[in-house]
Amino acid sequence: MSDNVYNVLFLCNANSARSIMAEAILNRIGGGRFKAFSAGSQPKGEVNPYALQLLESLSYDTSFARSKGWDEFAEPDAPEMNFIFTLCDSTANESCPIWPGHPMTALWSIPDPAKADGTEAELHLAFADAYRMLNNRISLFTNLRVDALDRLALQQHLDQIGRDTAKPT
Repeated sequence: MSDNVYNVLFLCNANSARSIMAEAILNRIGGGRFKAFSAGSQPKGEVNPYALQLLESLSYDTSFARSKGWDEFAEPDAPEMNFIFTLCDSTANESCPIWPGHPMTALWSIPDPAKADGTEAELHLAFADAYRMLNNRISLFTNLRVDALDRLALQQHLDQIGRDTAKPT
């Protein structure tokens, strides 16, 4: 793994909400130790407006946000990832590209707020819940001493983070 900055890729199907929010969160709270990216197995081609609205309401710069495919990160000139987190069960079951550098991977399944139904308030709540779950997991991740743990111990911690915060509270 890198001695300086760890590259992290967040994956979901459409790369329109969860993975975009995760990218924004880690780039903000990562303290310069992490560089986050996001992609989708079947990118929607546009970022969900509720995700953008939530991030902007929390003073995130959303100029980075674009829906893109995961093949972009399997190219020879792509940044080599140290960690890849899959945010939905269906993407975890898909055949994914071969990632250069053998990154550590974990499933951090989060309900898709873009599939929520209901009133305007209920839709905003679904996105807020997804944001909270992502923020909790990413905070736990950034507090790990990744440079001080062996690969097996680190993998156990990454998997545990995905299990501990799987349900909304």
